[in-house]
Amino acid sequence: MPELPEVETTVKGLSVILKQKISNVKIHTTKLRFKIPNNIINILRNSKISNLRRIAKFIIIDLDINYSLIIHLGMSGRLKSASLNYKRIKHDHFVLYFFSKKILIYNDPRKFGFIDIVKTKNLTKQKYFMSLGIDALSSELTAQMIFEKISKSEVPIKQILLNQKLIAGIGNIYASEILFDAKISPLTLGKNLKISLIMKLIKSIRKILKKAIKFGGSSIRDYRSIDGTLGNFQSNFKVYNQEGKKIGNDKVKKIVQYGRSTFYCPKLQNNK
Repeated sequence: MPELPEVETTVKGLSVILKQKISNVKIHTTKLRFKIPNNIINILRNSKISNLRRIAKFIIIDLDINYSLIIHLGMSGRLKSASLNYKRIKHDHFVLYFFSKKILIYNDPRKFGFIDIVKTKNLTKQKYFMSLGIDALSSELTAQMIFEKISKSEVPIKQILLNQKLIAGIGNIYASEILFDAKISPLTLGKNLKISLIMKLIKSIRKILKKAIKFGGSSIRDYRSIDGTLGNFQSNFKVYNQEGKKIGNDKVKKIVQYGRSTFYCPKLQNNK
């Protein structure tokens, strides 16, 4: 699943459509995770892209008519750019055509993503935004805030990092990398994390996510940027998918937590 770095990279890549006017919209699949709104074509046609941004793992394309197009990439979705000689391929579900002859395509083999359109003023009132926690890269994410939220939690810190209602944007890949960088065991319960360790954790969250953005995200399954470029952060993984790799006097171990793979070094990640 594309996580915060992949979504941020996608938003940066969308700069090619900024200020562009939409000439037409084609919907080849009306239902992804949710049904695409019936009025979306009429709203989008002849509107201009006024701003591009990210909220957690959501791509927000603001229009000059006070509406915003919301795109969630789900498990396998991606946006790709094309020119006039574009020919639809399998899993191309949604296409934007611009007067400039640019084309933007939403492709999603699993159809777990979704596309929505709402009035910009009502954006944060949507149910999928109202439940979101603080963005993982926000300056509002503080150790004291996290400490207060998890000081009584019986849930392991790895699962806490994946809780989008607490911290928005972190997925399974980066959770393992973040915890390794912070030298915190993924098995540590929230209630056992001292505020000094949470400070280290937040520092590692920012370090790993920013580094991943710098490398264009991670391409280990479906992800590519909108021009088709592969991300390269996977070549910088320390522990994720590295079971058996020797690091110092330790080896990367793989365990399963809540149905998700976790990679860590038991000796190195000892919460010191």
